Amino acid sequence: MKVLLIGGGGREHALAWKLAQSPGLTKLYAAPGNPGIAAHAELVDLAPGNAAIVAFAREQAVGLVVVGPEQPLVEGLADALRAAGVPVFGPSAAAAQLEGSKAFTKALCARHAIPTAAYRFAQSRGEAEAAVAAFGLPVVIKADGLAAGKGVTVATAPGETDGALDAIFAEAGGTAVVEQFLEGEEASFFALVDGRTVVPFGTAQDHKRVGDGDTGPNTGGMGAYSPASIVTPAIAARVLAEIVQPTADAMADAGTPYSGILYAGLMLTARGPELIEYNCRFGDPEAQVLLPRLDEDLLALMLAVAEGRLADLAAPTLADRAALTVVLAASGYPGAPARGGAIGNLSAAEATGAVVFQAGTTAQAGQLVAAGGRILAVTATGDSVRAAREGAYRAVDLVHFPDGFCRRDIGWREVARENG
Repeated sequence: MKVLLIGGGGREHALAWKLAQSPGLTKLYAAPGNPGIAAHAELVDLAPGNAAIVAFAREQAVGLVVVGPEQPLVEGLADALRAAGVPVFGPSAAAAQLEGSKAFTKALCARHAIPTAAYRFAQSRGEAEAAVAAFGLPVVIKADGLAAGKGVTVATAPGETDGALDAIFAEAGGTAVVEQFLEGEEASFFALVDGRTVVPFGTAQDHKRVGDGDTGPNTGGMGAYSPASIVTPAIAARVLAEIVQPTADAMADAGTPYSGILYAGLMLTARGPELIEYNCRFGDPEAQVLLPRLDEDLLALMLAVAEGRLADLAAPTLADRAALTVVLAASGYPGAPARGGAIGNLSAAEATGAVVFQAGTTAQAGQLVAAGGRILAVTATGDSVRAAREGAYRAVDLVHFPDGFCRRDIGWREVARENG
């Protein structure tokens, strides 16, 4: 089967790497891809917009389109492909509102008694300030729309609330969701959904802050590990029964069934798991730790989702081994990153047994260079998170990237738990 992968980041490199292992794959295309993805796929340069993707898929008799990032989904790419008769892994624009609008998701949770933080939707600076005053500090302030994982502020002081609101309402039309602060530890829960049928697809824990010790501003993610042992089987069962399945049922009942991977960001509170937010795609860097634990055929699973056949398959199981990834970012990130820095020695890093997923990279005159904020995700597996971390940092230390930096404490919570 021919497959077209949409996207060009570290998540898409992980997807390409795993899809290339499928016995059912005859040809993998990627648009736009990156130099790392080029090792597994033919890169194609398509014009912006849904029409060019649909036309390419039909001309090349593509059997499945896999949409990696959230923006094309929110903009209706899956709808355009389905209308053209092209199978696609990813939700419709209506279903992708679960990520595209935090206010939409909070309202859905309220209607269906899905546990989540109390909130107020603010369409003006004044409404947002009133909500902040009502909740008190600390308080969570979120941009309502897509923000690449960086539109959230946990404000503990008045100056922080002002800065967050300044950013959201700097332009006309800005809207915000102001939430009650939840106490607990964060974790991520993934599920495959084909409308009604929901099957779990592993857990992970991300590291959002840019600095060691979870300090500094939020990023798209500086590293992750899987599984997250804090999501015990009992908690996972509650997440499925109280959060994810009711969401899938609500979307189906509304005539906008969800199809694809559904990624629930959770806060594990004293009351139990509560939803922080949904994402309508694999996480980045969570994909880089989930997919190395999958010993099954990813393409077969994705096709079953696209065709509504999940109920006919055995639930996928991820291997008992742990995986951990460390993100190397360009200096200046998450602000303006330095571009053009040379990157090398990746083969030596991978010779350790790790996998180096490329994200913000490009090739210039035969040299791999930085072309974004997060540049590489170095992933290793092991019998424990500690072992996986040791393998990942062993590989990281072999990478030549003078203009880059990384956190040195990825997995610290889980390692502490493993140490007892």
